[in-house]
Amino acid sequence: MIRAVIFDCDGVLVDSEPPTLDLITRDLAAHGLELDHDGVERLFLGGTIPGVFRAARQLGADLPETWVQDIYARIYALLRQHTPLVPGIPGLLDRLDAAKIPYAVGSNGTTEKMMITLGQHPDVWRRLEGRVFSGQELNMPKPDPGLYRHVARFLGHDPADCAVIEDSPTGARAARAAGIPCFGYAPGGNTRLADEGATVFDSMDDLPALLGL
Repeated sequence: MIRAVIFDCDGVLVDSEPPTLDLITRDLAAHGLELDHDGVERLFLGGTIPGVFRAARQLGADLPETWVQDIYARIYALLRQHTPLVPGIPGLLDRLDAAKIPYAVGSNGTTEKMMITLGQHPDVWRRLEGRVFSGQELNMPKPDPGLYRHVARFLGHDPADCAVIEDSPTGARAARAAGIPCFGYAPGGNTRLADEGATVFDSMDDLPALLGL
């Protein structure tokens, strides 16, 4: 049985990725890099905004030096308007609490972004406050396995006794490198998660059984 759970944030706890990727798609087009939504998702899902900046410039986008802080400001403003939880998250946390299984968050997003999105849901934020970790701020963004190993240590368990809940191949690759079993949330289907060794599922209601609860 899993003894601790590590959640990614965007696309796993909060449904923040579609509006964020749409915004990035439009912005890159305005700077000369035409990609559709699927292309942006394939290239950048699970990464970092500084990583998008570097990759987009290499692909020909004419991005100013201030782009990272500028796009972050726009993303934060957009997400403040309304960022819903992924369906089933409150009930899943209830099940983990009832089983006395600790959990935390390991995300490539900034702490500020997680406070903006998760903070809109006070009951969820109450359970996670003090338990959110940013790979960017720890200088170990996924696919670096260091982030998930760090969170496992925080939770007091060996990596092999934890589970990572991810929605991106980048995050699944980090979990695999960290020696942590990964469960890939893919409501629309994502074979790339399975390619990275994740056990794929499409509803949070199915996860307790997969975790042995």
